[in-house]
Amino acid sequence: MFGTRSTTSLTSRRRIGARAALLAVPLAIAGVLGATAPAQATTPAHGKPTSLTCQGKGIDRAAKVHYRTETFIKAPLRKIWNLQTDVEAWPSWQNPVIPVTMRRLDPGPLREHSRFQWTIPVPPGMPYPPGDVTIVSTVRQLQPGKCLRWTGPLDGPGGMHIDGVHVWNFVKVPGGVIVRTEESHTGPQVDKDVPGSTEMLGQGLEIWLKDLKKAAENR
Repeated sequence: MFGTRSTTSLTSRRRIGARAALLAVPLAIAGVLGATAPAQATTPAHGKPTSLTCQGKGIDRAAKVHYRTETFIKAPLRKIWNLQTDVEAWPSWQNPVIPVTMRRLDPGPLREHSRFQWTIPVPPGMPYPPGDVTIVSTVRQLQPGKCLRWTGPLDGPGGMHIDGVHVWNFVKVPGGVIVRTEESHTGPQVDKDVPGSTEMLGQGLEIWLKDLKKAAENR
């Protein structure tokens, strides 16, 4: 069961993973210091969790494509936070299907109005012309050790355009940290309700959390 895979299944997995990576790439990182708004989502009486927020700001609730997930990480909050906010070091512990180049556009620690750029090549088999997808992310909200929120456009060949909002919450609990994340996408492609868009976004976020957990617990 865990031996060699067929070429067909491996190729299919790579194509699915590539689409997930393109749809789930972060679209801006958050940062405002010293806010008093709650960092984590609250759960109303009927049991359905509200949207995650950072300093009162959340995802685009009108978006057709959005996804929320969480994981428990058995590691110190400081270690998890440092991994998540050291943007240029992400490729050292993430394992994306598609190679991603990260570049900070300003010096110093991540903060309000910080910007960074993603460059992602469009892989073969995608329904877009060859070329690079570029994302210039801008920090919106950041509360150290508690939450991040980012927004930013994804632009690529053939008129590809996605606007995304991504929120992260970090909640210290006995034995570790619960990391929650939620993201929404809008744009010409996803607004057409492309089949599987939410599932692919979810795949990308689940992979990110898995990599973050592994990096924090193993280092």
